[in-house]
Amino acid sequence: MAQSLSLLSFLLLFSYYSTLTMGAYNVLNYGAEPDGQTDSAKAFLSAWADACGSGSPATMYVPAGNFFVSQAVFQGPCKSSEIKMYIDGTVVASSSYDGEAAWLMFKYVDGLSIFGGTIDGQGRAFWACKTAGRSCPSSTTSLTIAKSNNILISGLSTVNSKGFHISIFGSNGVTVQGTKITAPGNSPNTDGIHIQMSSDVTVTSSSIKTGDDCISIGEGANNVWIEKINCGPGHGISIGSLGDTPSESGVQNITVTSVVFTGTQNGLRIKTWGKPYSGFVKDVKFEHAVMQNVQNPIIVDQNYCPGDVNCPDQSSGIKISGLAYTDIQGTSATQLAVKFDCSSSNPCSGITMQDIKLTYQNQNAQSYCKNAGGSTSGFIIPPSCL
Repeated sequence: MAQSLSLLSFLLLFSYYSTLTMGAYNVLNYGAEPDGQTDSAKAFLSAWADACGSGSPATMYVPAGNFFVSQAVFQGPCKSSEIKMYIDGTVVASSSYDGEAAWLMFKYVDGLSIFGGTIDGQGRAFWACKTAGRSCPSSTTSLTIAKSNNILISGLSTVNSKGFHISIFGSNGVTVQGTKITAPGNSPNTDGIHIQMSSDVTVTSSSIKTGDDCISIGEGANNVWIEKINCGPGHGISIGSLGDTPSESGVQNITVTSVVFTGTQNGLRIKTWGKPYSGFVKDVKFEHAVMQNVQNPIIVDQNYCPGDVNCPDQSSGIKISGLAYTDIQGTSATQLAVKFDCSSSNPCSGITMQDIKLTYQNQNAQSYCKNAGGSTSGFIIPPSCL
């Protein structure tokens, strides 16, 4: 039996590599150089153009080696409704910075799967500019999925992005699984995964270590499932900031489950500007979370206003309702473990808490509520202020 399985595995691997080397659109055949210095953007885009225009299921292949790509927008719509991109090597960005919003982007694409490999944003010089307080261009997102549907990103590693590592915008049916995202804890604005104006998004079984939010959820996010995430260092998993501009789309049907936060600034956070612009956050479930020395394990902050500029009365117009916290346990790095600081004009409503146990060193942890209403069940530590 074992011999049969071994033979089957060999045949599967042989078939896989035969497909990559014989039937795939290999970037080497289009002039890409695996030396980490020669700009292979044109070769990548040429391989993509042929895969996209093939009219049948197609595979684009990036073999082992370091491939420098200055910038690439892989654009559809494609004739092929099923494109697989296998990356065995590393795709490397420029170490300089020019303010481009996106480095690698897939736009207007349906039915794309990206497997394996590493993308290196080479963000250190840009971070140095930002932390020195100099006049710097805008940050660059390493990988952007825009206006696309039915996308799978599996087993990808992304390191040292200049800005966001992965951005999902205006897209539907996106799954990110088995991803490893890494940047130093002091790198500015290096959010791991940002989700905005998108629906039916799943992020699962991933490790995220960044200098900002591990996962950030922006306006218009709907039906988002986040599961089995190890987060830290970073700023936690955040909904927001919301309400900075007029007429923002609402956020709803968000589930965050089976997550571990280690040494993060926040755990489970919702953040809105203290501005009157309308919007909403509703039907959010936070379940089965472990906090390990987290500064703000549970926090709702509706008074966000850096510099106190253009925030009259510090009253948020975002209505927050239907938050459910279940089985949240661990340690807080500060005495205030639970904070619901909600809007005076739009109080938080329908908050439920069940089986919460957050401790702080050898002292009693505390909770704080302002303009927040809800109910509790099971054990609640620290005692509820709802």
